[in-house]
Amino acid sequence: MMDLGLWMFPALFLLIILGFPIAFSMMSVALVFGYLRFDDAVVFQLVSKVYDVSGNYVLGAIPLFIFMGAMLERSGIAERLFDAIHLWTRRIPGGLGVGAVVMATIFAAASGVAGATEIVVGMLAIPPMVKHAYDNRLIAGTICAGGSLGTMIPPSITVLVLAPIANLPVGDLFAGIMLPGILMSGMFILYIIVNSWVGPNRASRRLIQDEGPALSVFAILSMTVLALLPPAALIFMVLGTILMGWATPTEAAACGAFGSFLLALMHGQITWKVMVSSLYSTLKITAMIMLIILAGNMFAGVFYASGGMHAIQGVLDQYGLAGWPAIVAILVLTFLGGFILDLISVVLLVIPVAMPLVKLYGIDPQWFCILFLVTLQTAYITPPMAPSIFYMRAIAPPSITLMDMYRGVIPFIVLELMVLAMVVVFPQLATWLPQVIYGYK
Repeated sequence: MMDLGLWMFPALFLLIILGFPIAFSMMSVALVFGYLRFDDAVVFQLVSKVYDVSGNYVLGAIPLFIFMGAMLERSGIAERLFDAIHLWTRRIPGGLGVGAVVMATIFAAASGVAGATEIVVGMLAIPPMVKHAYDNRLIAGTICAGGSLGTMIPPSITVLVLAPIANLPVGDLFAGIMLPGILMSGMFILYIIVNSWVGPNRASRRLIQDEGPALSVFAILSMTVLALLPPAALIFMVLGTILMGWATPTEAAACGAFGSFLLALMHGQITWKVMVSSLYSTLKITAMIMLIILAGNMFAGVFYASGGMHAIQGVLDQYGLAGWPAIVAILVLTFLGGFILDLISVVLLVIPVAMPLVKLYGIDPQWFCILFLVTLQTAYITPPMAPSIFYMRAIAPPSITLMDMYRGVIPFIVLELMVLAMVVVFPQLATWLPQVIYGYK
């Protein structure tokens, strides 16, 4: 019966290919294989997972972050921020694309939700980029890659799910992803500038330079400060308090949710319709995420109890995979899993299996988790099943085709793989900032 757990993954992928929802697929596989292994006792094991998930304090931050993102989206803060950023970037090659990436970086740091970041930034940036004759591939790649920064810029919902499973502090992972996330954002900006400079037909500059009245430096600074203050305050309330140890992730998320509500109220955007829409969106997304997390815990629990972990170690030993070769195999599976599963599902399937192996081989868990997150983000924008492209299709005009999106994300995939290589060669990118903030080796 030791190898029974290995059959759970083929059964799971079969159900997914047949079109069953990922949460119900994981629950069904856990129930069937758990019954084969434990008979009626599987019911008690699965019910215990309900208590484990519902009592996890860290996961309480998820609905609060989602509500915060919904409020930001409806308050008009994002639109004013994009306009202010555009004042600084409109005279450089690919200025609208650069502004979109900067906007995505700031919005990701204020919301933590990759999908919400892509939708908000895309709805603001795509119309002017189309108007100014940007190449469709550059538009698609910029929005998809910029929106994916919600995975690598803290506070990331994916990290909130990953941290308790990997048994690592949320603050450590937030600090660990910060430098790779900023590096990734900077490389996106550099690519857009160089690409637009080398091929001027890909991003028209003349129209952007000449539009609108001339503003003094003081006026531009004033508009920028006023636009930046609200998201900067939210970023400090959430990320700053977590990194400095003033608040737990859930407490910081509560402050951020309340702060986003106050900002929307100050801007006169709070109506009954807006509140109902925001709460409904929060409820729907939270229910979906929590159901997937519960299903993943059930799946992982039965997998371990069925001897799956020992079976995997046996397979790795049989093929001579140990240490780094085994870790590379795990990252490749993570990349492939990102093609067909959402980010949280990949976390729930891979991390429970990977972390015991990481510790067994003496690899730094913090470093591995950052590598895992970079790999996961790369899979997030990689065709043919890239979730970021599905979001893009929902907001893009008909003139931007699916093939434009597929071709547009390729350069950004290369850039993300370069960041992954940098984190491998220079582990300090993932470990230095947590050491500085928390003062340990």
